[in-house]
Amino acid sequence: MTLVEATYQLQAPLTSAQLRALGEFSNTYGLRRFRVEDDGRKLRFEYDASRLKPTEVIHVLRGAKIAILERVPPAEPALAGA
Repeated sequence: MTLVEATYQLQAPLTSAQLRALGEFSNTYGLRRFRVEDDGRKLRFEYDASRLKPTEVIHVLRGAKIAILERVPPAEPALAGA
């Protein structure tokens, strides 16, 4: 299993129906866990990359009627002693 974490910028905060749909998808598609950022505009996902491709994750999100604007690049690690 290869776990990958991806963050997506949302067009709008999630509704309770969309959150329920994500919970259902997590068991079916190998999406392990998700978290909505405090501002409600970013969705962070952990998924099994040996089973899913990034395009399939987007397909699942769109199936839950979740409009995403873009994938947010991962933050660069801080340099020690800098």
